[in-house]
Amino acid sequence: MRCHITSVVHSLILAVALFLGAAAAQAASPIVKTPPIDTPKRVLFVGNSYFFYSGSVHFYTRRIALAADPAWAKPFQYKAATIAGSPLSHHSIESLTEPGKLGVKEPWDVVILAGESTDALSDASRTEFRRAVIEFDGVIRKRGGATALYMTQAHVKPSRSAGPDMMRKTEDMYVSVGNEIGALVIPAGLAFEEAYRRRPAIKLHHDYDGSHPTELGVYLAACTVYASLYGKSPVGNAYDYYGRVGKEDAAFLQAVADDTVRKFFGR
Repeated sequence: MRCHITSVVHSLILAVALFLGAAAAQAASPIVKTPPIDTPKRVLFVGNSYFFYSGSVHFYTRRIALAADPAWAKPFQYKAATIAGSPLSHHSIESLTEPGKLGVKEPWDVVILAGESTDALSDASRTEFRRAVIEFDGVIRKRGGATALYMTQAHVKPSRSAGPDMMRKTEDMYVSVGNEIGALVIPAGLAFEEAYRRRPAIKLHHDYDGSHPTELGVYLAACTVYASLYGKSPVGNAYDYYGRVGKEDAAFLQAVADDTVRKFFGR
């Protein structure tokens, strides 16, 4: 009798685990799988130092887009509004998205939002991230634009925040909030994770903090943004940051970004 009860208990535990696992997998699947706008021309990045380190994600992304199609050189207007070490709530989204501000007369096609890299690690910061994104999305939509969320990369050593679950918590936060507001989620953090899985010795984070991206990290992030935002593969793109990104590294990072985006969106 005891063996039967034990067997039943084990079966119930297994069933609950499978259910929770299925729910987690479902939560990690993005609802928005295609770019919100065909060939966005005016793109604003709003976030922190992750966007401006090592040459700037917005600069690399625009150059990758132009290398793919030089005809867009004049229409493409990219800007970044960044505050180092700050959450989204420190930005004035009303002012930033007002037509005519930041030297751009027409409304933004897409506004890409990034929170602090540790936002997913506490309930308080996670709640504040969600609140700010919902508020910002309302303003962006009112101005005729679309919101995208930039999933940040997990930290590595020597960062004290580095841990085996940091990326999973970050992924869950961005996907859940993105699904709630119907926004495109850009899986940059997952691309970092995949690049390290394939080539553990690659340097995508600066050694001194294990947080901020190196030039190779920014290049990978920009390839991921491009593939997510334009629905096109970065593989074979000629942009190399004025020769600072070697051909072998560029080809590797382009392939990682392409594979990550295809898998994440099921394209």
